[in-house]
Amino acid sequence: MLLTTSVGSFPKPDYLIKARSRFRKKEIGQQELRRLEEQSTREWIARQEDLGIDILVDGEQYRGDMATYFAENLEGFAISSLVRSYGNRYYRKPVVIGPIRRKRPITIEWFKFAQGLTKKPVKGMLTGPYTIMDWSFNEHYPNRRAVALAIARVIHDEAKDLERAGATYIQIDEPALSTRTEEIDLAIEAMKICTQGLRAKTITHICYGDFAAIYPKMLKLAVDQIDLEFANRKFELLATFKKPRFTKEVGLGVVDVHSHRTESKEEVIGNIEQALKVFKPEQIYVDPDCGLKTRTVDEAVDKLRVIVEAAREVRSRLGTKHSVHSTSLSTDPERAKRVEGSALSTKARRLVNSR
Repeated sequence: MLLTTSVGSFPKPDYLIKARSRFRKKEIGQQELRRLEEQSTREWIARQEDLGIDILVDGEQYRGDMATYFAENLEGFAISSLVRSYGNRYYRKPVVIGPIRRKRPITIEWFKFAQGLTKKPVKGMLTGPYTIMDWSFNEHYPNRRAVALAIARVIHDEAKDLERAGATYIQIDEPALSTRTEEIDLAIEAMKICTQGLRAKTITHICYGDFAAIYPKMLKLAVDQIDLEFANRKFELLATFKKPRFTKEVGLGVVDVHSHRTESKEEVIGNIEQALKVFKPEQIYVDPDCGLKTRTVDEAVDKLRVIVEAAREVRSRLGTKHSVHSTSLSTDPERAKRVEGSALSTKARRLVNSR
């Protein structure tokens, strides 16, 4: 219950930032860059284990932009010059110039590397078809739907390969989904293709958009969990999800990744307790609002530490067992799940109503 995790990206250390710049200038080769990317990945896996994070990520030390990374590794894309993403951040926008095909697995080698460093589960991390489509120019397909569904088919193949490689959690990020609310049906159609036939727990991350316009239809996304940013908006999103009931698991963003300030443990405990008024404890996974790559290494570690400490405190108050794997209360798993959920929800409401 209240397992801790991260959304995906972590900041790159200075030595890797410099190495990536030198690689672009052809001052170092691919082998040296790979060595440093592996070194940084090892460091982030070790940090997460030291902090006590339950479900790990590899930190995406080998990636640049989340959409461009996949476009660079798929047939049918070219990469344009820099365009502004937000603020003073830029990315090289992909351009669809032909049929989209996957030449080879994209993330499997890195997933195996990261998972080989820990006994804890590591998420397989993918960018969703709607977001890749929305953040790209299209010069080949007849319309946006055709682009999104073509990408969905190759993301499905990648997800299946991740599952075969041992991934028990697969996250398919769709941050663009909440900014074009009129296309929610297209995003739902594309996600259904991505996750079809998967046995792994599936997650999507959506952030910084108009959720009132897509709720409750967003619950039709074919995933087990929807990960959302709450802290940046002072948890005002909770009101949106009170009615109708939020029926999926929720990734609960409890620290603001766009702030240099590290939240106090009491502040994060309060955030979790606010959420317990809307969600059952067995629905909640606790994490940052979004990827932490825009923070410094020290800031990211401090924010992760307070997440772990706060989640442990709330679990202790609820009297819940801390395990990544659920345990049955009887020989009937469905009955056990209902009994456990009912008891924990009662405790949760007593806790938050006593404050």
